[in-house]
Amino acid sequence: MKCTNKSIQLFIFLIFSVIVLSGCGDKKIESPYQIHNPASQFSVLDQKEEYIASSFASDLCVTEDNIESVINVDMEQATVAALFDLNNKNTIYAKNVHQRMNPASLTKIVTALVALKYGNMEDIVTVQNDIFFQEDSVQVSGIKKGDVFTLDQLMHLLLISSSNDAAIVIAEHISGSVEAFSELMNEEVQHLGATNSQFLNPHGLTQDGHYTTAYDLYLIFQEVIQYQLFNEIIHTDSYTTIYSNGRGEQKEITANTTNLYFKGTYEAPEHITVMGGKTGTTNAAGNCLILHTKDTQGHSYISIILQSIERGKMYLQMSDLLDEI
Repeated sequence: MKCTNKSIQLFIFLIFSVIVLSGCGDKKIESPYQIHNPASQFSVLDQKEEYIASSFASDLCVTEDNIESVINVDMEQATVAALFDLNNKNTIYAKNVHQRMNPASLTKIVTALVALKYGNMEDIVTVQNDIFFQEDSVQVSGIKKGDVFTLDQLMHLLLISSSNDAAIVIAEHISGSVEAFSELMNEEVQHLGATNSQFLNPHGLTQDGHYTTAYDLYLIFQEVIQYQLFNEIIHTDSYTTIYSNGRGEQKEITANTTNLYFKGTYEAPEHITVMGGKTGTTNAAGNCLILHTKDTQGHSYISIILQSIERGKMYLQMSDLLDEI
């Protein structure tokens, strides 16, 4: 009888253990989450202590206001300017960085980003249509219907000599039309947090409703410099290649940089190396420039000037800005 009772007790104990361990019954297992644990990804505030949240912007330079008084830079002739320290996630200088502006050919960094993400640089691209622009003195490579390039060649023309016809060909190759490609451009920048931008074409020629901000350009540029090919292209001062025209003839084409630091016209501060960038100029946008630079320790920076009155003055302003690193 005693043995029977012990067997019954053991059986009951085992059943009870299974119920508790399986989560059945009314017993609750406490969550390992502790509301005041600073390891939490959320901001927690009580009467005694405050813990700061890790946010989506933890890896970004962030600024809501102008930051001009801390350094001695004269940006009177530029509407917008900014300097971002990528290593320390710090905004060193900011003037009107959330103001919507016409970006001119700085648009092409978005075109490049989309092409790098969705295209194959070895793709053979046959130009489907002749390309015309309404604006005068538009930078083109003379691309004609029937010409055959690789996507890699078109990317070099796009970013080195700021070829507007190359931008059109890239857009039509990736998405079938400029309109569809522009939609893809906007989708991509939205994913990066560049929510104060709207791109309506792949080249940046003036169009109502086509705009961005210096801060959005920083977000976009920070993303596209993660691509090795992009960095190689924007660091190139001259590029010559062979393509085929519509008659199958081999033709040579050369792209020369629009970056006056690479031309030797202007010099960056001696402790700064210009890794590359993109220029932009239209009547509506003025003179624009975005740069990726590094200091002597290899730390990276992004600097931006939009709507400077005169090109030479813009480079002098940029050098002063870089001298603050």
